[in-house]
Order: sequence, then C-alpha cells, then structure tokens
Amino acid sequence: MSAITIYGASSPKIDQVYLDDARCVGRLIARSGMELVCGGGRTGIMAAAIEGSTSVGGVTVGVIPAFMVERAWQHPSLTRLEVTNDMHSRKELMAKLSSAVIAMPGGVGTLEELLEIITWRQLGLYQGNIVILNTNGYFDPLLEMLSRSIDLHFMNPDHSSLWMVALTPDEAVSLAINTPIVERQFTQKIV
Repeated sequence: MSAITIYGASSPKIDQVYLDDARCVGRLIARSGMELVCGGGRTGIMAAAIEGSTSVGGVTVGVIPAFMVERAWQHPSLTRLEVTNDMHSRKELMAKLSSAVIAMPGGVGTLEELLEIITWRQLGLYQGNIVILNTNGYFDPLLEMLSRSIDLHFMNPDHSSLWMVALTPDEAVSLAINTPIVERQFTQKIV
C-alpha cells in the first residue's frame, strides 16, 4: 500500500474540530510513509489534510476535474496535481491511486463518494479498506441508515464488513493501513 485516499468537505465554514482531525489525518498518513490522495481542494477538510501532510514532508496528490482548475479551486501546495475530464474520472482515479479510503465529514459530494466506494467494494471493483472517521458522531445518522438497510434486508448482513468506523484520526489511519485486505468477489446471484 502506498497511498490513502481521503474524502471530506470543501466548505471553509465548518467547525474547527473537523479541520483539526483532518490535519492530524494528513500528518499521520505522511508519517506512515504513505501518500495522501484527495480531491485537491484549497479549502475545508481537503485543505487541512493536505497542509497536515505537507507540514511533515508528506506527498500529496490532488485529483481534480479541469473545470475546477479553471476556477483555481486546487490547493497551491500539492506535490502533484492530476487533472481529469470530469467528476466520474476523478473518483475512479482517486480509487486507482490508493489502496485505502478514509471518509471524513462532508456534504453530498463526500457522502456520494463514500457510498459509491462502498458499492464498488461490495461488487469487488475496489479491494481496499474503507474507514469512516466519525468525528463528533457526524456519521451516526448514515451508520444508522446502513444498519436499517441491513435489518430490513435491503443489504446482506455481511455487507457491514465493507467499511470500518473510527472515532479518532489515529484509529482511522491505523485501520486503513493495518487491517488485512481481503479480496471481495461479487458472488450474489441475481434471480
């Protein structure tokens, strides 16, 4: 494993606790010797994680669509910038560049990325670890909804193993790096 992708808010208006956790995640990824891959944004959780990583000499890779570069939304301190044609290509490249994902609090874009990578994991299209960093219980409603989906048989009980939940940055990075990766194959029969 050489890189961890992070998902997180681009909003500059979020509470400091979320930014502090993102900076910590960035530092921990860098100190582990891993590269940090993210959406490359210049604000919010993405920026804080990038700054955390670079503050200790880490390598950061921003993956961003061309239309966002035209608006100068990319972080100026990225080690490397990968420009894609569209959002779909962005998500695909972020997944290809890493073998683990840490989802931090964010809006609909972050939630969409998280649910899509869980779906890819379920289908065997992504083999890496998926960790949800539940700072201040931010993801509690989503975790309850996923549990409800299992309880009501919209998802199989073993689907709860598709992701892990961490309460601290240390735990999130440790789970991403140290949890053995078990390859998933799509085996569910469609009747």
